[in-house]
Amino acid sequence: MPRPIPHTNHPRWPDRPEGRFAHAVSTGQPDGCAIGLLGIPDDTGVKLNRGRAGANEGPAAFRRALARFGVATPDDRDWPRVYDAGDIQPAGTDAKAIAETHDRVTEAVGAMLDLGLFPVAIGGGHDLTFPFVRALADRTKPLEVVYCDPHLDVRPEVGSGMAFRALIEHCAVARLHNFGAADLVNSREHMAYFADHNGRIHRDGDPAAFFAGATTDLAFSFDLDVLDAAHAPGVSAMNPCGWTPQQATAAVLAAGRCPRVRCFDIMELSPLHDHNDRTARLACHLFLSFLWGFTERTG
Repeated sequence: MPRPIPHTNHPRWPDRPEGRFAHAVSTGQPDGCAIGLLGIPDDTGVKLNRGRAGANEGPAAFRRALARFGVATPDDRDWPRVYDAGDIQPAGTDAKAIAETHDRVTEAVGAMLDLGLFPVAIGGGHDLTFPFVRALADRTKPLEVVYCDPHLDVRPEVGSGMAFRALIEHCAVARLHNFGAADLVNSREHMAYFADHNGRIHRDGDPAAFFAGATTDLAFSFDLDVLDAAHAPGVSAMNPCGWTPQQATAAVLAAGRCPRVRCFDIMELSPLHDHNDRTARLACHLFLSFLWGFTERTG
């Protein structure tokens, strides 16, 4: 039977013991599932921006960690059923291939949406948020984008720093909301572009309060390099003064609860630079925290 999501390989999991969350993840067909999980194992954009290579192995590291992380039956609720669509097959590893890889991601996510699945992606360079959200933007207007990232990622050139400029210019996204921006890593030109295109940096904002008050459909992206390097060394660009896991958990839990959030990604997991899988396990914690919030949606 052909894969229901185009451009994907069958997911590779290690042993998934009973009693763990991953044991119930479907890898065959999406029937009865609410969440669609998609790996995007490509870091071409990271290399183009001269970042640390390795995020192409992010989805594999995530599955290895998730195989033994999280209980199958939490104390007071049932998890939403998850369908693992597998990994996108990148078109290549050079600058010429990146547009085709992006098109494959958009087509795959569009198929998920057409099946009624809530898309969750694991990457992969942050440029991949552009084609991931593009599928939703093609179907949902107005759409605003919320992202947790020290970098504004509004570069004009193709690479991992392009996603949010591309969403403004090619997808008519109504507004960008950033949590975690750091002045020391964003140029004057990028700050000006962001402000001139209706972007808002929530410098002292509370993501939980933001999501609780949302009235417009949202895409939500979490770049792991918003986390402090002490907690998340396995990323494309380490952050010497970033968020704690508690801050990150509060943000993704609130996003999971918010019925206006229509897709979610966790990007730039780079196991080549990880220590004892701590970043991969933290990514799993954030994924399950989002699902925990998802179980509390009321609309």
